[in-house]
Amino acid sequence: MRNFFRFLKSKTFLIQIGLAIGVLTVLIFLVFRWLNSSTNHGEFVEVPDFSKLSVMEMRQKVENAGLRYEVVDSANYNPEYPRFSIIEQNPSAGTKVKTNRKIYFTVNPSGYKKVTVPKIIQVTKRNASSMLKAVGLDVQKVTYIDQLGKDMVYYIKYKGKDIKPGDKLPKTSKIELICGNGKVTGGAIIQEDSE
Repeated sequence: MRNFFRFLKSKTFLIQIGLAIGVLTVLIFLVFRWLNSSTNHGEFVEVPDFSKLSVMEMRQKVENAGLRYEVVDSANYNPEYPRFSIIEQNPSAGTKVKTNRKIYFTVNPSGYKKVTVPKIIQVTKRNASSMLKAVGLDVQKVTYIDQLGKDMVYYIKYKGKDIKPGDKLPKTSKIELICGNGKVTGGAIIQEDSE
């Protein structure tokens, strides 16, 4: 045990410890220098605002900023944005990111997706309106004809043309319901605008 303590106090041991600490310090310094240069430490790019830009314009702006991108398809059409333009981005505009960071974009589709007209023939006007609203269609007008079932839907029209349940229409389309007025005898057609 005495020999061990004597070795700890010896010149050889102290030189070895000094060399080890020196080498370790140099290694740590070199690793930090390499990390700073390879990760662009302290260097940031501000994410531009890509809102309402076309995909082609977005690509040019992304390249100029030194960033990468990925386009995510959108299922929800937004009429306030041009077709095929950027409606969302992640990270948002103004965020500071590293060079070569990937930005995710949501693109506005060409129009509303199509929905199926539900089975509303021989259904009351009130129920038919609710069923249409549930799928994203609106009742623009109600026209009454001489038919026994009062407020019963007999026909459906879109832009003046007859349509049937199961047909596909763009979401938010305005349609017309042709309903019975409760009379069987011939009479004038009455039109009523929907609320």
